[in-house]
Amino acid sequence: MRRPLPPDTSVDDVEHAFYEALHLGDVEALMACWIDDEEPVCVHPAGPRLVGLAAIREAFARMFERGPIAVRAEVVHRAAVGHLAVHSVVERVDVPTDDGLSQAVVNATHVYARTAKGWRLVVHHASPAATPIPEAHMPLSNGTLH
Repeated sequence: MRRPLPPDTSVDDVEHAFYEALHLGDVEALMACWIDDEEPVCVHPAGPRLVGLAAIREAFARMFERGPIAVRAEVVHRAAVGHLAVHSVVERVDVPTDDGLSQAVVNATHVYARTAKGWRLVVHHASPAATPIPEAHMPLSNGTLH
C-alpha cells in the first residue's frame, strides 16, 4: 500500500522524497511520489521505457533487492508553467564495483504535474552524462517551458 504524500507537498518536497526513498531503498515511499491517475513514464540509464505504475514499481523493487541507491541530486534547473514543472538534474550515483565504489554522473529530467492530490512525478528520464556541467554554466530559468 502506497503511503500518500500530503496534498500541499511542493514540487521540491516531492523531489526530495523521491531521492530520500532511493537512499532508503523504500519502494513504497518512492511510489508515493508518482502520479496515480495517469500512466507515468520512467527511463533508467540504458534501460527500457517503463510505462505505468506496475512496471515502475517492479523495476525499482528489483533495484532495491541489491540495496538502497546512493544518489545525490545536484545542479537543479527548474522551469514551471501552470500545472506542470520540469526539473533538470545532474545526479551523482555511487556504484559498487569489485574495487570499491565508482561514481557515475547521470542527467535526469523530472516532469511534475499538479493534481487534486498535490504535485506528483509524471516522468523520470535519466541517461548517462558525457561530462557533468558546472553549475556556473547552467542557464538561469525564466520560469517558462518551450
